[in-house]
Amino acid sequence: MTLPAEAAEAAGSSPFPYKLVATDLDGTLLRSDETVSPRTRDALTAACAAGAAHIVVTGRAVPWTRHILDDLGYEGLAVCGQGAQLYHAGEHRLLTSVTLDRQLAGLAVSKIEAEVGPLALAASRDGLAGEVLVGPGYRVQEGPLPVVELTETAELWSAPVNKVYLQHPGLTDDELASVARQVAGDLVGVTMAGAGIVELLPLGLSKATGLSLAARRLGLKAADTIAFGDMPNDIPMFGWAACGVAMANAHAELKAVADEVTTSNEDDGIARVLEQLL
Repeated sequence: MTLPAEAAEAAGSSPFPYKLVATDLDGTLLRSDETVSPRTRDALTAACAAGAAHIVVTGRAVPWTRHILDDLGYEGLAVCGQGAQLYHAGEHRLLTSVTLDRQLAGLAVSKIEAEVGPLALAASRDGLAGEVLVGPGYRVQEGPLPVVELTETAELWSAPVNKVYLQHPGLTDDELASVARQVAGDLVGVTMAGAGIVELLPLGLSKATGLSLAARRLGLKAADTIAFGDMPNDIPMFGWAACGVAMANAHAELKAVADEVTTSNEDDGIARVLEQLL
């Protein structure tokens, strides 16, 4: 699954209706064991052979993404960190990166805590080797992704970060995200990327802004794009792309704005749509 430099040129004469296939990772392209099925690999390869480019668009920052891309043999562009980072997988190079204003983030956290009480916090540091810092009380999901546990929350703000993660002991993710938008949405962006993953981002940043930047580098546009996703953080990407396809396992908010709902990530949802288009 690569992004050949000739993809944009070849797409003009292709019978495939889209020149760009944008896929989220977790819950979309990846199965629960973090692998991509042979059927989905073959469908993406066929779409690329028909002239389309494939771009991974993920909420994960580069350090939590690059090992997956390497395992897939993916050599093209990847939009990481909810749109904050544009990464060239083949060259292992960070092309662009946007950081979160830490003073604004701190103020946002204070305003949210004034409304709901103490939060558990984590943060993703900027850069190719940026660590994910976990403050006291933050619940880390099981899995192989590395984190650095801190004893003092203040250490989260000691270096540039792309985003801040929030958790609350009593509120659901939807409730926490809603409150955060109400009281701090004029300071930071707020999104939900998965179970237990409510994030604060630079204001105006989204998967759509990152994907549009990547597309421009390939000479492609929103009208050329079909996008696949499963969580509310994919809503801006669906709004930007010509067609948005939600997985069967997707959050209700994303299904509500999707042009189509396919089968789940465990049941080759991406492949089923691409095969029909091909």
